[in-house]
Amino acid sequence: MIRLLPERKEKPRHSGVTMVMDKGLGLRQAQDLVETSGHLIDFIKLGFGTSLVTRQAKDKAWLYREHDIKVFVGGTLFEAFMVRDQLDEYIAYIEELGCDAVEISDGCIRMDHEEKCNIIRQLTEDYTVVSEVGAKDDDVVLAAGDWVEAMNKELEAGSSFVIGEARETGTVGLYDKDGCADEALIQEILARVPGEKVIWEAPKKHQQTCFIRLLGADVNLGNIAPAEIASLETLRLGLRADTFFDFLPDHLKERKL
Repeated sequence: MIRLLPERKEKPRHSGVTMVMDKGLGLRQAQDLVETSGHLIDFIKLGFGTSLVTRQAKDKAWLYREHDIKVFVGGTLFEAFMVRDQLDEYIAYIEELGCDAVEISDGCIRMDHEEKCNIIRQLTEDYTVVSEVGAKDDDVVLAAGDWVEAMNKELEAGSSFVIGEARETGTVGLYDKDGCADEALIQEILARVPGEKVIWEAPKKHQQTCFIRLLGADVNLGNIAPAEIASLETLRLGLRADTFFDFLPDHLKERKL
């Protein structure tokens, strides 16, 4: 084993978590995923409403859970139930599917924030709750103070983690339309919200690199593509050119080209 690599906690862990976006993998693809990288994955999101329109979603949920991966459906599906006033039906659906986690979001619809927090309080009794802050529409811009207030209130309500919105494209919320991070917003959040409680959506390699350099190997990252799990772990460990020198002692950094 190479010496002087960053130390990574093993599952179950409360920091350095990786949340994967499953946008409709087949069961055999899911089996390949957990066999090669299941030990690196903490959460899997069955993205958007894909669990409703793909076959064997229930089999996948149980497969993931057998590999100690928490499973939830996309926040957009939660909102699709909520806008129709069907919270009870949503809870019945995720229970039947076999989820052990839940994402509470309001990125598409207007929702009273106290109502959102009450739902978080209700669902923490039976599920690991992650709640998402930020809009999916790039025309909706939240002030930094609004991000901070919402995140802290949702953590107080019982969310295990709060997610910083970026969508699967990485072009809204924490980022501009070109995928560049809003560094002022991120620093404001870090100054007032416990960093270990935030999962930063970072679907693109340069976004993952940015957060690893800023917060270290044990930063929580989300919306990672299944094919990028091993690559992300090498970024965390300095085994890829982008972070190669970030975790070396100073006397070894002198060998940089």
